[in-house]
Amino acid sequence: MRIESSKSANFVNFSALRNLALRRYISLPMQKMRIKIRIVANDFMADELMRKAFMGVRLRRLREEKKLKQVELAQALGISASYLNQLEQNQRPLTVPVLLKLNAVFDIDVQLFSEEDEARLITELREALSEGGQDESVSIAEIRELAANMPAVGRTLVSLHRRYREATERGDALAAQLGDDWITGGPARMPFEQVRDFFYARHNHVEILDEAAERLYRDAVLGPRSVHNGLIAYLKHRHDVRVDLTGAEASQRRFDPAQRALHISADLKPGQQAFQMATQLAFLELGDVIDRLADNGGLTGEEARRLARIGLANYFAGALILPYGDFLAAAKASAYDIEALGRRYGVGFETISHRLSTLQRPEARGVPFFFVRVDRAGNISKRQSATDFHFSRVGGSCPLWNVYEAFAQPGKVLTQIARMPDGRTYLWIARTVGRGNAAYGVPGKTFAVGLGCDIRHASQLVYSRGIDLTRPDAATPIGAGCKVCDRPACPQRAFPPIGRAIAVDQNRSPLTPYPVA
Repeated sequence: MRIESSKSANFVNFSALRNLALRRYISLPMQKMRIKIRIVANDFMADELMRKAFMGVRLRRLREEKKLKQVELAQALGISASYLNQLEQNQRPLTVPVLLKLNAVFDIDVQLFSEEDEARLITELREALSEGGQDESVSIAEIRELAANMPAVGRTLVSLHRRYREATERGDALAAQLGDDWITGGPARMPFEQVRDFFYARHNHVEILDEAAERLYRDAVLGPRSVHNGLIAYLKHRHDVRVDLTGAEASQRRFDPAQRALHISADLKPGQQAFQMATQLAFLELGDVIDRLADNGGLTGEEARRLARIGLANYFAGALILPYGDFLAAAKASAYDIEALGRRYGVGFETISHRLSTLQRPEARGVPFFFVRVDRAGNISKRQSATDFHFSRVGGSCPLWNVYEAFAQPGKVLTQIARMPDGRTYLWIARTVGRGNAAYGVPGKTFAVGLGCDIRHASQLVYSRGIDLTRPDAATPIGAGCKVCDRPACPQRAFPPIGRAIAVDQNRSPLTPYPVA
């Protein structure tokens, strides 16, 4: 933006001029100075500036607070009543001379008209309105209009949303203290949470799909290293579906019913391609079974049921590639060596780990594992449990957990004995998984996978070799998440525990953040 004086040309940034006027470092004799604003930025910047200059609602609010009529305010600003009316109706933009006159006459905070505050409010409103679960989405244009013209209403909405989140976290903390059985019976907030609880209630084991996968494995004469080619032949022979592995697909799997063609991304490894083929096969052969399973009272909406169908098809795919009886025998023979099992079946670390968490057939149980996948930011994108490990639903998970240490040592299997606040102790295995960039400038994806079991099962695992499982002091104290963790002396605490008073003493600086009173 360029500001020109009738006497000389001065190039000044609009925000800088506003801030200088606010701090009274300068005084502009507006009566003697003719100011003209020229936009010299690109069209986008021009549109942004002109949009932000229309602030009629804020001007009306200021007039109402000062209890002035339009004529009275116009006289105070030295403008006509009709011009003021046009400003208030957003028919004319608020100019720099009028803004500075408002500051001079009423000594107001010019930040009332600040675009920086508006941008911050827009961000907060987008977050609040995206989590509201409303049926109708709110466009960014509507959010901008609300932030620009009715900021007080916007801030009220943000405040209400903040209180809602606090109340929800307190409820989740109470639920975590009451136990997982109570949580499972309660309503889930989001469709993906309903699906997660759907599998949790079954201890991550769906017997009917395991049995169907074993039958198909036998009927198609598949083997650990022949699943990929075997599924291609089976889909063609049984369902007249042609598998195309040559295209650069935007998605991992795309089925064209009209052409009877299944397109699988060529970027996937053979084991991943086989998994996608098996997932589509689940819909072709077991669609009715999957629909019946997804027709569950705990899944309250169509979105949740669709997600459950995909989850069940994925379960079948894992069960077909790693058939229950054969896989359980191989797992026990290798002392649950994940990498050795991956080489045997031609699939990755994550696929093996997830399948190990499903082996809970009543007459042939494996070690009851719990499985988790996290990203660098601490988001848990997958979690399944064959037992009763308390995954955090509130405020993230514990930074002392070795699943986060895995990012510092990519590709290396890490082990940890960890003790929860309730005294239960577990053996955890963690390693990074993912793939690099598909091309230059295209981001890859990296996760850390964790697989854990109760310490009483640890001796069956190859990962316990060399570890004294009987030493209490060998365990790392971890928690389900700072907001629900009862450990009062944890130096890694990021939040105070919900519902506990904090010891605040200005004369002491404790080593522990947020010491509990």
